[in-house]
Amino acid sequence: MLDRITGMRVFTRAASAGSLSAAARRMGMSPAMATKHIDALEARLGVKLFHRSTRRLNLTPAGISYLDACQRILPEIDEAEASVASQRVEATGLLRMNVPLSFGTRFIAPLMPEFSQRHPAVKVELGLTDSQVDLIDGSWDMAVRIGRLADSPLQARRLADSPMLVCASPGYLARHGTPRKVSDLATHNCLGYSLSSLHGGREWAFGAAAEIRVPIEGNLVANNGAALVAAAVGDQGLIYQPLFIVSAALGRGDLVTVVLDQPPLSVGGIHVVYPPDRRPTAKVRAMIDFLVESFSGELPWDVERA
Repeated sequence: MLDRITGMRVFTRAASAGSLSAAARRMGMSPAMATKHIDALEARLGVKLFHRSTRRLNLTPAGISYLDACQRILPEIDEAEASVASQRVEATGLLRMNVPLSFGTRFIAPLMPEFSQRHPAVKVELGLTDSQVDLIDGSWDMAVRIGRLADSPLQARRLADSPMLVCASPGYLARHGTPRKVSDLATHNCLGYSLSSLHGGREWAFGAAAEIRVPIEGNLVANNGAALVAAAVGDQGLIYQPLFIVSAALGRGDLVTVVLDQPPLSVGGIHVVYPPDRRPTAKVRAMIDFLVESFSGELPWDVERA
């Protein structure tokens, strides 16, 4: 009897590629064996999963439903197996991890000494950039992503929430007044984050689904949150940034939160992501578990803000 889990994997890859031969190549088996797995699945389920032609496979309605189930079930199986395997396989080798610049400098790099003490055989290469990189093309083992995750095959684990705040220095507000409504932003110098359309240099979005868009103007746009914080602390204008970016300045009193008549947008959480379609290696699993543990208690930016 053919292995059911392998059959599910063949099915998901064939559905993604639109071809049994492509699925077979990715899994290192013959097209004939891939066909046998699909035939066995369809026989077991009693339904057709694909409309097959000489050029391409197309999912049937039953196939669409089964694909959704497989995409939920297979990562859970991988997670369970990797979790057990990581307990008996030593983490070793080079681990390449890409992290946003400010977040990585302030909250990831300080954790690395403890990680190295726990896993001395792992060498970490920390890539710091606010531009989103392609993990596979860039040969990265994993990354930390902040905000809503785009639809992609990447696997993800959530580390923490990332609330947004509008802030300014007491000096700026004393000279220019404190905005009370999002419409008041039109009369203020708003410093934009150039890598985001939701809090960039032309408009800021508010509301849980970013449904409220407000045009803004300002004399500075930057591609790094720490640079915007420095400008805001220097009384240059308002900024709209995640709490972890502004927490230290809020704690010192260099910045204060500006509360408006509309809630800040929800940018999603902070996640660790890693490539799909393979079991995470021991070194990747070790880092994922370490980061989840590190951010499971009181968050460092909450401590800074207090």
